[in-house]
Amino acid sequence: MENKNYDIIILGGGPAGLSAAIYAARSAAKVAIIDISMFGGQPSNYLELENYPGFSKIGGYDLMEKFEEHADMFGIDKYPMEEIQSVDLTSDIKTITTLNGEFTSKAVIIATGAQAKKLGVSGEKEFLGRGVSYCAVCDGAFYKDKTVAVVGGGNAAVEEAMYLTRFANKVYLIHRRNELRADKIVQERAFKNNKLEFIYDTIVKEIEGNELVTNAKLENVKTGETQNLAINGIFPYIGFTPNVEQFNGQIEQDENGFIITDDKMQTNIKGVYAVGDIRTTPLRQVITAAADGAVAAVYAGRYVEITETVPVLNN
Repeated sequence: MENKNYDIIILGGGPAGLSAAIYAARSAAKVAIIDISMFGGQPSNYLELENYPGFSKIGGYDLMEKFEEHADMFGIDKYPMEEIQSVDLTSDIKTITTLNGEFTSKAVIIATGAQAKKLGVSGEKEFLGRGVSYCAVCDGAFYKDKTVAVVGGGNAAVEEAMYLTRFANKVYLIHRRNELRADKIVQERAFKNNKLEFIYDTIVKEIEGNELVTNAKLENVKTGETQNLAINGIFPYIGFTPNVEQFNGQIEQDENGFIITDDKMQTNIKGVYAVGDIRTTPLRQVITAAADGAVAAVYAGRYVEITETVPVLNN
């Protein structure tokens, strides 16, 4: 098994990870990015972004392509599609073991992001890919002239519901509260869309179908009344769960599993930083992820400089 040694290893190639790579490389550190999939992260699946400074409107994939092209200017080693088997963060020399080899470094920046939170209801797992989807941009075209539902009330839910109206005849937006949480400007656009219908104070209790999804059982959280909603597809957008499986038990996390950091993005382990959607933060956006990456890279670079003058041994 081949061993590769770096000053800083970044786990995750989304906006936080790519930003960290750019800043780390500028400090003359030897840097690598490892990702279990292709680079770009969640924003690569977003049709459009309207709140990233410098671009009044840009496709998510296009923006992340620019991030990666910028990182490539510094000759950073990139390892996409690496299946990680184990991670040791607690030793002075950090070790990431994948199917293709072992990677070691003095500092690690965790930027593995988060994945869509599941509804946790009967039928959700069974109909995944057959009417249940977590990516409107990926699967929206399959629902041309059909009826779909989106679950959630934040920006992602409302924006993806509007996107789905490009294909579907009817889009229901199901939200457990009596008003949306999305930005007012997003709400205003949605309310003007005559293909959208809003169902408030309601949760999904079950997803049903035969070969494909045909129905969602709903329950009003205030009255307890239930109803059947005939649909061809359902898109949950109810938040995210951090991708922390490889780090559990090694690092301090909050009650929801997100990694706790200080303002330097430092975790409770020396030489280990967390950035973007995986950490406890009041805002999860591309701009804050990129900012996190920059901060972490600067302090990880300083940590590496210090350890160069002091011998570092494995525990």
